[in-house]
Amino acid sequence: MASPKRTPASSDKDVADPKKRDFIVVATYAMAGLGVAAVGWPLINQMNPAADTLALASTEVDVSKIAEGQAITITWRGKPVFIRHRTSDEIARANAVDGSNLRDPEEDEARVQRPEMLVVLGVCTHLGCVPLGQKTSEVKGDYEGWFCPCHGSHYDTSGRIRKGPAPTNLEVPPYTFLSDTIIRIG
Repeated sequence: MASPKRTPASSDKDVADPKKRDFIVVATYAMAGLGVAAVGWPLINQMNPAADTLALASTEVDVSKIAEGQAITITWRGKPVFIRHRTSDEIARANAVDGSNLRDPEEDEARVQRPEMLVVLGVCTHLGCVPLGQKTSEVKGDYEGWFCPCHGSHYDTSGRIRKGPAPTNLEVPPYTFLSDTIIRIG
């Protein structure tokens, strides 16, 4: 009898090696993953804040040149920040107020890190105006702090709302004393 003819597909040499096939599949998935990462990284990275935005994230202020009773205004994140070197009389008046009787109850000690230096955002909490009271010649309101002439909000020497339509106290930004004379805001 004659032996059956072997077709090329049934040859032992032509049967694919399963290990070789697995390597090709793994290599294909790995290259696809690298491709997705190469395309995805710029899309994710563009969501990070720009360098100019990071530069505004914090600012350092030398408060050694602020005399007792004076105040300065600096800009942080596009907002005015009031830094006032309070007198002993201003500190005493702020501490004499019972914070629980206020519209936005807060004691003076909770608003300052050092009693003589008050740091608050200079933005009225009613409609976002900039209150008066930073300069010695400006109207400071009924409580000798700040006065918003737009709608009549009065703040005391601790930046707490005492009279008028503003619902909350002037906001205290995050700040730390780096030394006796340098404050980092932000």
